[in-house]
Amino acid sequence: MQISSFPVTRRPRIGIPVRLSSNADPDPRVGAANDLFDYIVELVCDGGGEPVLLTADNGSDSGAHSGRLAAELKALDGVVLPGGGDLDPRLYGEEPGEACYDVNGAQDELDIAVARQSIDAGLPLLGICRGHQLLNVIYGGTLIQDMAPGTVVHSETAAGNGTAGWAWHTVDIAAGSKVAGLYGSGSRPATVKIASGHHQAVAVVAAGLVVTAVAEDGTAEALEDPDRWVASVQWHPEAIELSAEERLAPFSAFVEVCRTRADSSRPAPNQPAPNQPAPNQPAEATMQPGPAVLGHPDPASSGLANHPDRDSGFQ
Repeated sequence: MQISSFPVTRRPRIGIPVRLSSNADPDPRVGAANDLFDYIVELVCDGGGEPVLLTADNGSDSGAHSGRLAAELKALDGVVLPGGGDLDPRLYGEEPGEACYDVNGAQDELDIAVARQSIDAGLPLLGICRGHQLLNVIYGGTLIQDMAPGTVVHSETAAGNGTAGWAWHTVDIAAGSKVAGLYGSGSRPATVKIASGHHQAVAVVAAGLVVTAVAEDGTAEALEDPDRWVASVQWHPEAIELSAEERLAPFSAFVEVCRTRADSSRPAPNQPAPNQPAPNQPAEATMQPGPAVLGHPDPASSGLANHPDRDSGFQ
């Protein structure tokens, strides 16, 4: 008797590197960033994805970690790089200034390892705030360590407690960009009101990236790699002050990007997957992947370390 098989909808598995700084830090921005991380995890799930928390294991050597991370990424369909503290300016050739906060070497190593290997693996990658800045840095760009006051306010300070609040302003998103797709405008340009809370910004745009959204003062608010599904936004689409629909829409759209990529790479019916035995041949037992356990591989070990320079299209 032959039993017909029907496709089962599977939630795309979206990796998200955890935040390593503690809420006990006296700087209230650290706890706020950890709350935003939790919102991102919830929105990935509500948007139809399966969040997979990627963690660091300091006890293993870099080589073992690099191999373990590569293996875990094979079980993922996409990655989100969330916000957090400032990147170490030494990553882009500068000494840290006094305005830098929550510079965490272990966090930098974790996020860079996840980003580089995700890009090398061809996984869709979305960076948010710190993740936006990190993508520019690993592609070879630089950052403004502390933005001077200007015509657009990018971060407010709540009265009384010194915590960072949202500065609400608009951004113009380029037609046909990946971020335009996340916001439903597709081939049309869009102007979106966003929750902004950053004191650093892109300075020199990396070769190989293009700017796809700007604020009125010219700040690079979104970037993408035109050759891969790699994109980032400087703002916080997960901000709780936005409506439920506004918060969910870009994450649902990103989950669909990951689902499409996963479906396109899945073998056709009745065809064995690569490196898998054909039907009626014995297969070795395999383990279901769990949450990734990451370490601190050498960033130079990734192919992106030698990413060729390309014209960004921006002066």
